[in-house]
Formats: sequence, C-alpha cells, structure tokens
Amino acid sequence: MSKLKVEKRQVDMHAKLVKQCRKGSRKAQFELYQLFYKQLYNASLRIVQDTQEAEDIMQESFLTAFEKLETYKGEVPIGAWLRRIAVNRSLDALRKRKMEFETADVIKDEPEEDVSYAEEQINIDAVKDCIKELPDNYRAVLSLYLLEGYDHEEISQILNITNSTSRSQYARARKKLQAKVKEKMQMIN
Repeated sequence: MSKLKVEKRQVDMHAKLVKQCRKGSRKAQFELYQLFYKQLYNASLRIVQDTQEAEDIMQESFLTAFEKLETYKGEVPIGAWLRRIAVNRSLDALRKRKMEFETADVIKDEPEEDVSYAEEQINIDAVKDCIKELPDNYRAVLSLYLLEGYDHEEISQILNITNSTSRSQYARARKKLQAKVKEKMQMIN
C-alpha cells in the first residue's frame, strides 16, 4: 500500500474524532490525547533531553492544538500535525537556551566508515547516552533526520536554517556521535 493511501486512511480514521474535538467535546479531546501523547512526548524528549520539560512541551502542544484545531486542514494525518507542533515547541525551548547554529560551509559528503554496531555489540543505552552528550544543535538535526524522519529541506524550514546548514550539522553530528561511540567502546573493552 502506498504511503499516500496509508496517510489518507489515517486522515479518514481520525476525521470523526477531530470533528468532535472542534465542537468542544472533552471526551474526544481526551481520546485524541490518549492516541498521541506518547508520540509527542518521545519526539520532544529526543530534542530537549529533559523529561520534565518534554512533558510540559507535550501538554502545551495539545493545548495549542485544541486552540488552533480550526487551522487543521486534514491534508496530513492528525498525528503528524500534532507531532509537528510538539517538534516546533521543542525547538523553541532549545532556542530559549540560546542555541546557536554554526554557520555552515557546504561539506562534501564523506564516505561513511564501515562500522558494524551489531558486531561490536554496542549497547543501545550507550548510543542513547552518546546522543544526549551531543550539543543541542547537533542533537536537534540528528533527531529530526534519523528519529523523526524529516528530510533536510523540512529540517531547514523547521529550524530556519539553510539546507546546506542542515546537511553539514547532520554530517558533523554523525561524525561526533561515531567518535563518542568509539570512545565509549574503548572504555568498555
């Protein structure tokens, strides 16, 4: 089944629920919350790296969504629309921390090293810890690209940076993450 058909099915599936929410049904709002709160929380947590702040952002995202539900046009699944609100609020939180992106020179794609994490038996928690240690700007681009599935054009729009800055931030984040993982592995062995 094509991605477009799956998205259309999801839009149709939640259309009745959205309609009830627009009418102010608290029950429908709670049902929508129950369906998507974990996704919003996890998306936010991957970006802000603070459980309390991610929970606050998730709650604020739902409040914003319910206030602005009339602007939802149904062109994308409601879950994607909600997640976009949470991602934007998370990025706003990082900006409040005075996150600054490095101005980017276009970095030529370098061939990736042949690293087999399965062969080295890297613990997933160790990788997560390494991601947490990345600077905010690197972690944001890496999370949006790898974990949230946004492409560099979308990331550049979300973060208000150029496409080449998104690519270079991702390349630097990937390199820094590889170095941190390698360092952690050496400490283990």
